Amino acid sequence: MTSRERVLAAVARKQPDRVPVDLGGTESSGLTGMAWHRLAAHLKLPRTPGPRVLEPLQQAVEIDDGLRSRFGIDTVPLFPEPAAWQPGTFGDGSACLMPALWKEHIAADGARELIGADGSVAARMPKGGFYFDPVALPLADCQSAADVERKRAVIEAFDLPGFCDETVEATAARGRKLHAETDRAVVFNLCCHLLAAGTLLRGYEQFMIDLLTEEAMVEALLEILMDGYAKRIDRYAPVLKGSVDVVLFNDDLGTQQGPIIAPELYRKFIKPRQTRLFGYAKRAFGAPVLFHSCGAVSEFIRDLAEAGVDALNPVQVAAEGMDSKRLKREFGKIICFWGGGCDTQKVLARGSTKDVREEVRRRIADFAPGGGFVFTQVHNIQPDVPPENVVAMFEAAKDFGG
Repeated sequence: MTSRERVLAAVARKQPDRVPVDLGGTESSGLTGMAWHRLAAHLKLPRTPGPRVLEPLQQAVEIDDGLRSRFGIDTVPLFPEPAAWQPGTFGDGSACLMPALWKEHIAADGARELIGADGSVAARMPKGGFYFDPVALPLADCQSAADVERKRAVIEAFDLPGFCDETVEATAARGRKLHAETDRAVVFNLCCHLLAAGTLLRGYEQFMIDLLTEEAMVEALLEILMDGYAKRIDRYAPVLKGSVDVVLFNDDLGTQQGPIIAPELYRKFIKPRQTRLFGYAKRAFGAPVLFHSCGAVSEFIRDLAEAGVDALNPVQVAAEGMDSKRLKREFGKIICFWGGGCDTQKVLARGSTKDVREEVRRRIADFAPGGGFVFTQVHNIQPDVPPENVVAMFEAAKDFGG
């Protein structure tokens, strides 16, 4: 099988010739910048000018073909990208390439601050931190559905980063080139959220209150998001159809201990719109849907499959109710598990290489039989992960995934 055939077989819950492996096929299954530098130093790879930062808020970087070949990676991402790049650094001073339109400065307290197009602070990374937290809330002052409607332009543009300024035609050209020149599965990120969009536009606490007390505002916000996402699909699908193998959507429905919102609220506000959105994208692109949600989401898996999700990432196996054996037993016939190959919170970061190998062996034994499994670690590899453990993880995936 080619890499593309292998991934698509797994997503269709069929048995491939071996377990397909992902690293960096999504912005949540790769390496953070400092982790990349530690791994590159360990493998004696060139580290100048550093990796390109595809998702600056998470500091997630591009995986090059050298690493993909070394670790037997079957995926490649397609993101809307910056038209140009500029030199930058990570928190430890190591080098990288940042989007040319990414503008930041150092605040008086030592924090790194992202400056938005209007000159205000859009996100902050505390001094000594690893990630940027959004601080701008474009809809914080809305009091009614009419107020929300007046912010339509802001809402419809949400999620597609302003610093990713290449044209749709440029993205399409890269997609066609990727699909023609590699047999890896091309994963296209549409940059769409629903629940998370509400929390980022209104504020986390306020949007949770809105779900209970401001139904008209919530409905207005979600419908405008849907309008914007449909227009985005209409722009990209006609020029990318045939060059994209998997379409990625994102939202976070779970915490470490359980659902972020009550399942009945999810089924009232979010699931019907996911069903419309995923169905529209699948028809437009002719490709299956990969859905990213962190946390304890076992209570939503059947709903997600009914909404049109073909594969779930990152499969946070250390969260409540997310044991790999249980997930495969209860949901393996209706969804592909794209992740869960190695716990990143404890095993990958703090375990020995022996611990990592045993974790990988266990997760593959649980998830892989009968197909329906794409191996990758739970979320991005963090700065504190020993590079020896990264190598051990992918070697174990090769050894046990046959």
